[in-house]
Amino acid sequence: MSPGPLRQLAEILEAVKLKKGEILLDKGQIHRNMVYVDTGMLRQFYYKKGKDITEHFGCEGTVVYCINSLFNEQPTDLMIEAIVEPTLVYNINYRKLCSLIEESKEIATMYRGIVEYGLIVSQNKADSWRFETVRERYNRFIKDFPDAARRASVNDIASYLLMAPESLSRVRGGML
Repeated sequence: MSPGPLRQLAEILEAVKLKKGEILLDKGQIHRNMVYVDTGMLRQFYYKKGKDITEHFGCEGTVVYCINSLFNEQPTDLMIEAIVEPTLVYNINYRKLCSLIEESKEIATMYRGIVEYGLIVSQNKADSWRFETVRERYNRFIKDFPDAARRASVNDIASYLLMAPESLSRVRGGML
């Protein structure tokens, strides 16, 4: 990206330092930012029948956002938390970003790439849940998200893969 659009983008960034376990976005809030993960790792999750379900991991160099809340300005059911320490993220105010998109083809292209990547990740995850065995889901996860596979807790990975931690242990041990 050329210096002009980079400078414009830098002007709307807000640095946020998080400790492990700190909540960046809570259920019921409206997500007004796309979040660039500089260092550390985030996870998006929700509660269903009292169980904590991981929806997504955001490692360094990725952008995390709650689609429905961000685009429709509705309260979210998802929460975002830092799961390693320290975590440094940059909030990108969505309204300000939309203004920059109107002004800069380069920023519009970057934005489009972020949104397309998010859609592809979501589609791959949905297809994985529908069509793959637990072993295939795990293998896809470690291939597609090696940082999260190395750094996230067994419980978070298991909930992301829609299995019990004991099942994940059996998959890792080659018993499933």
